[in-house]
Amino acid sequence: MYVSENLGVNERGHLTFGGLDTLALAKEYGTPLYLMDEDLIRKNCRALLDAFGKYYDGNANVSYASKALSCVAICKIMAEEGMHLDVVSGGELFTALRAGFPAERIHFHGNNKTEEELRFGLDSKIDCFVVDNLYELERLEAIAAEQDQQVRIYFRIKPGVDAHTHSFIRTGQIDSKFGLALENGEAEEAVARALQCRHLTLAGLHCHIGSQIFDMEPFAHAAQIMIAFLAQIRRQHGVTLGELNLGGGFGIRYLPEDDPVELDECIRLLTQAVKAACDAEGFPLPRLGIEPGRSIVGPAGITLYTVGAIKEIKGIRTYVAVDGGMADNPRYALYQSPYTLAIADRAGDPRDFKATVVGRCCESGDILQEHTMIQAPRPGDVLAVLATGAYNYSMSSNYNRIPRPAMVLVSQGRARVAVRRETYEDLLRNDCE
Repeated sequence: MYVSENLGVNERGHLTFGGLDTLALAKEYGTPLYLMDEDLIRKNCRALLDAFGKYYDGNANVSYASKALSCVAICKIMAEEGMHLDVVSGGELFTALRAGFPAERIHFHGNNKTEEELRFGLDSKIDCFVVDNLYELERLEAIAAEQDQQVRIYFRIKPGVDAHTHSFIRTGQIDSKFGLALENGEAEEAVARALQCRHLTLAGLHCHIGSQIFDMEPFAHAAQIMIAFLAQIRRQHGVTLGELNLGGGFGIRYLPEDDPVELDECIRLLTQAVKAACDAEGFPLPRLGIEPGRSIVGPAGITLYTVGAIKEIKGIRTYVAVDGGMADNPRYALYQSPYTLAIADRAGDPRDFKATVVGRCCESGDILQEHTMIQAPRPGDVLAVLATGAYNYSMSSNYNRIPRPAMVLVSQGRARVAVRRETYEDLLRNDCE
């Protein structure tokens, strides 16, 4: 049943998380409740950094993709672990800076950065912008010229690699809103134009082929294509770009049968592919970058709910309603994302009850999981959804004017609030009469 190493069952039959009883946590902090294991987050960061030290002499930047989960507490952890940070909005940048994250370790992503965000990044002296398109290149050059700044940039490149994931999270193929394609020559044109910009320094290239990928072959293929393009740039323009970011997308275990590649092995295979490609092209090894998010925080989180109404429709299904739903986890509504669920009160019992777990929003699509197996539920039980550390809190909303849940960090057998539970007053904070 368990999809992460930090889960267990205690002598009372209760689900434990980071060694703590989840029923006790639910009672103390209320539900719905996001729980995050700080120790596992730190362990995952160190595994990635150690792997690059082992397989690539440490010539790499590991950037946490903050879109997976962004709050002050998480940004502080990333800073303390020596990570870099990938932000995709002014709000994520503001959060990172407020947390004291070093601006020189931040790069700014996004396919349509606003004028305000470009200026915010420049004023904050971030490390670099990942430029998505020619329009952004022109705007950034104009603003940098106005401020007489020299700005480091990467280009986001579409290498034409299909990662075989859900269509909404495939980003490396030509038909994607992100980046510049190799197939039609737009990437080559962008490089030529960037090299003519007086206030922009093209430092390297970036690609990202998708998310929740279990097979390392697409990453190796993307690395080969990107190294070949770097070699082409050197031949055509006499410029050797020394940095290459290969994005993120390493898969995690949502279901017991999922078989993700261990983080150390991901880096071994990735660096092996880069070295082979550089050797084939006669190109010097670049400083590598990756930007995992889900693989760092996803397994480190669970969400707790309280079971309410149970509605059996004979011969069809049984609906089990909880006190959260698509407002705190919209991923099933968006992607039909699979999860493992358990009744925390009787976590050691067989999961032999088929349920469709739904939320409390006034929306027929408010479903957390259909036809899933859990222990027989009762009103008042605590239900846990596992592996919810990524893209749950960060994608949450106030639909139906429902306040967002609290987030609690667990570490060394202790719990602390990282994000307070919203109140009704919080919902009205920006309303004008």
